Amino acid sequence: MKRYLGLDLGTKTLGVAISDPSNSLIFPRCTLHFPKEDYDKAIELLMPIIKEEKITDIAIGLPLNMDGSKGFASQRTLSFIPKLEALGLNVYTVDERLTSVEAERLLHDNNLKSREFKDKVDMEAASLILESYLRRNL
Repeated sequence: MKRYLGLDLGTKTLGVAISDPSNSLIFPRCTLHFPKEDYDKAIELLMPIIKEEKITDIAIGLPLNMDGSKGFASQRTLSFIPKLEALGLNVYTVDERLTSVEAERLLHDNNLKSREFKDKVDMEAASLILESYLRRNL
């Protein structure tokens, strides 16, 4: 059975979410921290999760501009994808417009303290990305 990760890529963080073995539930996993724009380090940090959880497929957020066009952040993600594909993973992009906004709203609604916020937002955004992909494709 396929196993999925959801990823929310930033310049210094990578939000990670994972599906359960049946791909019916999604869990925020962690936020990985790496030096600014060191995406090889991000892959290095992600590898143990991929191996441990036997991940086969990844849904990664593609940050589009509000008009649907691709900007600098989209290019960063599109450059990151071949690093994942080189590991033998299937990678799918998901429009992530407003996922961080929705993640922040969900966390505010749960009374999370602001100092805990950033890492949780990245993980929650990754969860929303993965949920969106799985809902449309499974």
